[in-house]
Amino acid sequence: MLMICRALAYLHNCIGICHRDIKPQNLLVNPHTHQLKLCDFGSAKVLVKGEPNVSYICSRYYRAPELIFGATEYTTAIDIWSTGCVMAELLLGQPLFPGESGVDQLVEIIKDVGGGRKENSGGGEGEEGKVSRAGKCESNTGKVLGTPTREEIKCMNPNYTEFKFPQIKPHPWHKVFQKRLPPEAVDLICRFFQYSPNLRCTALEACIHSFFDELRDPNTRLPNGRPLPPLFNFKPQELSGIPPDMVNHLIPEHARRQNLFMALNS
Repeated sequence: MLMICRALAYLHNCIGICHRDIKPQNLLVNPHTHQLKLCDFGSAKVLVKGEPNVSYICSRYYRAPELIFGATEYTTAIDIWSTGCVMAELLLGQPLFPGESGVDQLVEIIKDVGGGRKENSGGGEGEEGKVSRAGKCESNTGKVLGTPTREEIKCMNPNYTEFKFPQIKPHPWHKVFQKRLPPEAVDLICRFFQYSPNLRCTALEACIHSFFDELRDPNTRLPNGRPLPPLFNFKPQELSGIPPDMVNHLIPEHARRQNLFMALNS
């Protein structure tokens, strides 16, 4: 997952491309080194603000809700939603939202991703599933989405604010995955699955998430005992504009020393 997020951070921040078709079939993993490559850029596009894009894009099970709503002005946040779908599928062993149509897809999203929230007077966030400034999901129940509020619908597509959703009883995370997930995993999934695109974490924020802290440990190895593939050999352009404290959290000290050594000897 870290390599997916890093690849997207490079696409989104360094070259300004939205992949628009993140799914397991487009993730190539070397069985020996476990290094991941992102492939199939046939749907990729540079998204220009104010310029319309096709909404019928991205494979159905991994489509962000704003695409299902027919939005033509969207952001790279659609890739983030798809990444959440991939992570959930890795945990489940099957797609999380196996809808057979656009409407069915929305029903699956409402049903399978957390609890309903009450629309409040403050805008697009309900009491549950609220995202803090620190980027963590402030829900203690493991319930994330449920039926979207009017403000969230407006964020996805302003033309659908009067859309009437079916009132479906949602499932909490522990029932969705049928096993106990580490709180860090639930928190990261929560950050991927936000109806409002601007509330989803960025790919780089995901890389910094505590869910990946085990990979920052110099003693961590692959299941076969071999060293991890290079995860933190970030190029200067990948770190451009990032505050030093974030860089220090992103790249562990042992990797920073190695990167400096490689730079001095290149």
